[in-house]
Amino acid sequence: MRKGQDLYKKAKSIIPGGTMLLSKRPEMFLPENWPSYFSEARGCKVWDLDGTELIDMSIMGIGTNSLGYGNNEVDSAVFNAVRKGNMSSLNCPEEVYLAEKLIEMNPWADMVRFARSGGEANAIAVRIARAASGKDNIAVCGYHGWHDWYLSANHNGGDDLSSHLIAGLSPKGVPRNLKNSVFPFNYNNYEELLDIVEKNDIGVIKMEVIRNFEPKDGFLKRVRDLATKKNIVLIFDECSSGFRETFGGIFQKYNVEPDMVMFGKTIGNGYSLTAVVGRKSVMEAAQSTFISSTFWTERIGPTAALATLKVMEREQSWNKITCTGKNMQEGWLALAKKNNLDITVSGIPAMTSYSFNSRNALEYKTFITQEMLKKGFLASTIFYACTEHTDEHLSNYFDELDKIYKTISKCESEKLNINTLLDGPVCHSGFKRLN
Repeated sequence: MRKGQDLYKKAKSIIPGGTMLLSKRPEMFLPENWPSYFSEARGCKVWDLDGTELIDMSIMGIGTNSLGYGNNEVDSAVFNAVRKGNMSSLNCPEEVYLAEKLIEMNPWADMVRFARSGGEANAIAVRIARAASGKDNIAVCGYHGWHDWYLSANHNGGDDLSSHLIAGLSPKGVPRNLKNSVFPFNYNNYEELLDIVEKNDIGVIKMEVIRNFEPKDGFLKRVRDLATKKNIVLIFDECSSGFRETFGGIFQKYNVEPDMVMFGKTIGNGYSLTAVVGRKSVMEAAQSTFISSTFWTERIGPTAALATLKVMEREQSWNKITCTGKNMQEGWLALAKKNNLDITVSGIPAMTSYSFNSRNALEYKTFITQEMLKKGFLASTIFYACTEHTDEHLSNYFDELDKIYKTISKCESEKLNINTLLDGPVCHSGFKRLN
């Protein structure tokens, strides 16, 4: 698998950071040996630049393709849009049809704005919410992208965002006068949020509904009640969790409605489309500030989203991927118990992960990726389910993982040294500057 690594070496010399997305850096998986680039992707299979066929039991495009790569129905709609023309001096009607569909799915909402990436959608939502509330300060919980407004939290007192998915995010290049405008709070810690709200004139609460843990003690309802009482705009970021357990936002499970919600990743099944959906009382504030971009008007995104929503609704894809994810979680735990390994499983089933409770956790993660790759799997300690994953895929995956766990168990008992089993460097655990 050298063509991919050879190209990546070139990429690092001409692209700062090597890739456009931290989560796709080869160093996050298998430094010096990850295939890095794909030539084709179909179903849950990926072919690298050497023509090697691999089963994707890892991030599935960072969770974008819950219907699998290259879904025929979605692709057909996109190809038809391309033939008719993707851009013109007029607007595409599909954006209106998609807005209507999203409002139909969210009867509490009245208006929609579209973008093409999760970071953009988050920035749009924050701009609108600040304009609507008339206040600058935001309380946040979760990961919300790379823009200045979010990274400014790390000007406050250090690595304040370290417990919100990615540690070590530098705020270099972010204006220091944004310090103390964004205040992170921890999930399920209502008292921490209340203290932030009381002390910092908060106008917006922005949070992921769920990522690693379920809400406890009516947490989401208490947040909603606090926002209502204090006249704060409540935003739910469902770029990751949306369409994983429901047809739409996972907030539906908890009978709590936001003032705004963002959808992304799965909504276009690999084609770029993100949506900001909200109440008219908040969304109308978009007309009092400037939010505009040329490529938010292209046709492929909304066309793909309309087709994706149609397939999802018909096949109830969220039920399928949740079932697959649960089987994966149960399999991890069963193999760990069988091999006397201590692991912690987290996340909702359809976007789940696990970690070894060991000082050699990163070494074990690297070893798993290394050995599974040799057996034809893209695999790590994270799994995003798609409707194309079958019981046979999971069975073959677990057969190979069991052998690897046996070796890791010997390392834990010090019969083997994990460092002598690695073919290259240990994977990275967060944001790092590349050499």
